[in-house]
This record gives sequence, structure tokens and C-alpha cells, in this order.
Amino acid sequence: MNKVGIPRALLYYQYYPGWRSFFEHLGAEVVTSPPTNRTILTAGISRAVADTCLPVKVFLGHTISLISKCDYIFIPSMTSFGKKTYNCSKIIGLPNITRAVLPEGPIILDPNIDLEKGRWYFYHQIYKLASHFTSNPVKMKKAIDIAWQKQLAYRKKMSDEKITPNQALSDLYGNPHSASPQKNPQGNLTIALLGHPYITNDEYLNHRIIYHLQNMGANILTSEMASQTAIDAAATKAVGETHWAFEPDIIGAGQYYTEMKVDGIISLSAFGCGPDSMMMVWVEHRAKDTKTPFLPLSLDEHSSGGAMLTRLEAFLDMIKRKGTKLPTPSPAYC
Repeated sequence: MNKVGIPRALLYYQYYPGWRSFFEHLGAEVVTSPPTNRTILTAGISRAVADTCLPVKVFLGHTISLISKCDYIFIPSMTSFGKKTYNCSKIIGLPNITRAVLPEGPIILDPNIDLEKGRWYFYHQIYKLASHFTSNPVKMKKAIDIAWQKQLAYRKKMSDEKITPNQALSDLYGNPHSASPQKNPQGNLTIALLGHPYITNDEYLNHRIIYHLQNMGANILTSEMASQTAIDAAATKAVGETHWAFEPDIIGAGQYYTEMKVDGIISLSAFGCGPDSMMMVWVEHRAKDTKTPFLPLSLDEHSSGGAMLTRLEAFLDMIKRKGTKLPTPSPAYC
């Protein structure tokens, strides 16, 4: 049986159930890298060029951890999810980046997901991917249909149950290595945590921020806890036509949760992220307009968990003491 490796990084938190279901129904065994740790991060840093962003460095580390464990590594080029809506250039070029810095790796499965080119092109890419495992078109079509239904059920589970991807994946597959937060805790404050899923859900990179916030008495909301329809509508209301793939998850969620009048918003981003430099600033301005306390946090490989805890404690304490009258803090680097 062929083994397909899926790195536990970048788009893993959004699409893993669909990806896994697709390959398993084609007869392949799916191998997933372990949760991020110091060894994985160090390995990725050692191969990446200096100006590579933290999430890509982590992705490379996860890919390295899979090299001896699988026959293929699945690294799609996720170009566009709709008309004139594009992903980060590093995510688009991820297969080529990986080949360049990890020439010793196994075969990379790299379908180009570009919905702007239409449905025929999309299905051509998926059938080409499936041909590595079967020549039966009926089996391919069934695998696609089952994977799509699994993906929709995964997204619905998170919004219906108000849980994070880590919690949903733990329910679906078990994840003993994860320090997942409590489900539906009763906190005194409601805080929206906004950011790319590969930052807000990687508990090593974000120093278990959700876990610590809950222990401080906060009820956490993330973009996954709102329905996709709701945050898409909020993004359209906020900026009209979107152009970045993650705008609904950040700008849409920011608009949605400020309208809900949450007690505060925390943005979590990777240092030097180009799209975040625009999207997070929009959320910050929206928070200021609605007098919603806002804390921007930026992470890199040198970030300190202790420094983050200090910032979080001070932020929550100010909300408790001053309600919504506190000024927006300046950007913080943890």
C-alpha cells in the first residue's frame, strides 16, 4: 500500500479531513507528521532562506520529518479559491520551494488548485492526482464525492459545536499529542482570536494561547466557530469584493465579532506576513471604530511564551478594569 505524507502545517488545519478521506478511499495510507516541536522548527529553519516566513519554515520542518515515512508527500499549489481571489505567493509556490530545499525528499503530489480557471481544470487536476493510485474513473469520482462531504461536515462541526480545528480533529481521529483547550468553557469575558488557522491552531508556535486565555477566564471565539456563510457575508459587507484567500477568516471574522460586541479581539500573526500587514490593520481600525479593545501579537521563531503570557494577563486585566474604554495597544512582539 502506498503511503502519502501530509505535513501538519499551513493548510492542514483547514483541509485535512477532506484530504485524508480522498487518499484513503483511493487505497492509500495517510501518514501525518507529529505536532510542531523544537526539533521540527529547527529542521525547517536550517533549510529555509533568511527571509522565509515562520509558517513556511515550520512546514519545511514537518516535511523533513516525513521523508523516511512515506512514498509521496502531498503539497498542493493552492492558487485561487474563486474569481480574482488569490493565496499567498509562498503557498502557491510551496511545491517548488520544497523541491528546491529538500531534493532528497520523496515524490511530491502537487495539483494546482486554481478555481479561477473553472471546474473542468479543477477536476482535471484532481483526476490526475488520483491516477497515481488507481485508473478506475468510478473510484476516483467516489473518492472526490466522499472527500467533499467529509470536508463540509468538518467545517459544519466546528461552527455548530463552537470548537477549534484541533478539537474537531481530536474528535474525528484522536490526537493525544495536542494540548487542546476545553470545549465550550464558561468564561467571564468573550475574546475573539483572529489569525491564519496555521498560527491560531499550532500550539507550539502560539504557546498554547487558547489554553492560557481560557485559564484566565476568557471564552474564546475563532473564525471556525462562525459559519462560513456568515463570515463570507461579513467580509463582503466590510470590504466588498475580496482578493486574498484568507480575508473571510480575518476581515470577515473581525467584522462579524465586532458586530457581536465581543469584549476584546486578539490578532495573532507571523512576523513579516505581507497579507497580514493589510488585513490585521483593517481589523484594528474596525476595533477602534467600535471601541473594541484590540491586542495585536506578532510571532517569530524567537518568540517567548513568558512574554506572551504577560501581555495576555495585562490585556484581560485592563478589559476587566476599564470595560471597553481602554485605548488600542501598540503592536507587540512576543
